Amino acid sequence: MDGEFVDWRETKVHLLTHSLHYGSAVFEGDRAYEGEIFRLTDHSARLVKSAEHMGYEIPYSVEQIDQACRETLAKSGLGDAYVRPIAWRGSEMMGVASKNNTIHLAVAVWHWGNYFSDKMKGIRLSWADWKRPAPDTIPCKSKGAGLYMICTLSKDAATAKGFDDALMVDFKGRVAECTGAHIFFVRDGELHTPTNDILLDGITHDSVLKLAEKRGLKVFKRDIYPSELPHFQECFVVGTAAEVTPVREIAGTHYTPGEVCEALVSDYDQLVRGKLSI
Repeated sequence: MDGEFVDWRETKVHLLTHSLHYGSAVFEGDRAYEGEIFRLTDHSARLVKSAEHMGYEIPYSVEQIDQACRETLAKSGLGDAYVRPIAWRGSEMMGVASKNNTIHLAVAVWHWGNYFSDKMKGIRLSWADWKRPAPDTIPCKSKGAGLYMICTLSKDAATAKGFDDALMVDFKGRVAECTGAHIFFVRDGELHTPTNDILLDGITHDSVLKLAEKRGLKVFKRDIYPSELPHFQECFVVGTAAEVTPVREIAGTHYTPGEVCEALVSDYDQLVRGKLSI
């Protein structure tokens, strides 16, 4: 935390921390496999860029953030772990204005297994009540804390109804993403995934696109509308936490995890463990 190792019980922030009140913290979700953090520098660079979108500069370079993540992982003694770098505005100035606040950075590491249990069975998605906003209403390319309010509301509503997660549409009614993962559909052995014009630039999404290319799978990055969902045979979501997880239902539309899902689940597992390259 701010360049020093601190016992987790002592990692305290002030009650008037600006980002706590106004949602401007930015964070990353990195994942370590067998002691190596997958695509670490890409995550650290996105963290720095997220802060820029939020109007501030993290006082550490990408290289320093990389090193902090590696050292924290090593100190934890964990091989497979979740790594959470987070940056935020401090407490010197309370109010909407923010320029006089110190920028802080911390990295936490903990053990985290599968985001979804028995994921090869496939998860069930409901439709979210909330929509992903237009790009001129939020800094949509920032992994900012405040942008996840509607994700939490949607996820909680979905689980209350017995689903695993929720699928959101965007402000134009196009299929967008789940609460913390991008989505892919499969038809006749070809992949279809929403365009990224309003979505976070997903690192796992990019990895899966490259894995699909390596397998010779054709990928269509395009607008997808809810009316198309019954015409796909397979579906899966991707993200650092979710990895590659098949979907068996979206609000009454059913899918059977098949060859494409199984191949990309296997390929991704090999990739993150250094047994496959892209």
